[in-house]
Amino acid sequence: MNQKSQQPLARNPDVWSAVDGYVTDLLAPDDEALTSALSASDQAGLPQIAVAGNQGKLLYLLAKTQGARSVLEIGTLGGYSTIWLARALPEGGRLISLEYSEAHAEVARANLSRAGLDGIAEVRTGAALETLPKLAAEPGAGPFDLFFIDADKKNNPHYVEWALKLSRPGSVIIVDNVIRGGAVLSGEGADEAVTGTREMFEVVAREPRLEATAIQTVGTKGYDGFLIARVLS
Repeated sequence: MNQKSQQPLARNPDVWSAVDGYVTDLLAPDDEALTSALSASDQAGLPQIAVAGNQGKLLYLLAKTQGARSVLEIGTLGGYSTIWLARALPEGGRLISLEYSEAHAEVARANLSRAGLDGIAEVRTGAALETLPKLAAEPGAGPFDLFFIDADKKNNPHYVEWALKLSRPGSVIIVDNVIRGGAVLSGEGADEAVTGTREMFEVVAREPRLEATAIQTVGTKGYDGFLIARVLS
């Protein structure tokens, strides 16, 4: 197949999903705990916005590569990404996940317990911008080695700022859904998710303590992407 004939395939969302399925089946297959987490989330009526399987494996590998012992996740949903991240932690590791909805948190806690990770991962409920100051005030709470931010997008700038406060040199910050189908290019008149994402990019760009990039992705979750930043000091 020549390059010209490949181009229509590259723009086809059905092909994106098929490739995700191919890669996930070979390299990141769901096991019983992960499948049950998605099923329980669906049965509870949670939105189907969890990361894809291959994206969950990427989070796992990033945490492993980082040598993370402590993770802070902002946005739990049903705990699918939480399971991937918690599995990357060594014995004695700790993950705290912040979730706005008590109903979502109950589903996530049950999923984590079913996966045998409730001794490692803790889900706390409430608005994250109210929970984060309380977390920061706890003795020994942080610094965290890795942050995964996947909550309400309008507050992404604030979540990144809090991640910096709770970080150490070398900590990694990952922000999901930062391309938004290309809408990140929109300026005035964009919705709150887009304006919050753009403000987050600006915060990261002018912050001398961070080095970062963003990657566009396609797949079962459509056209989006993530930002990854490393704390310098």
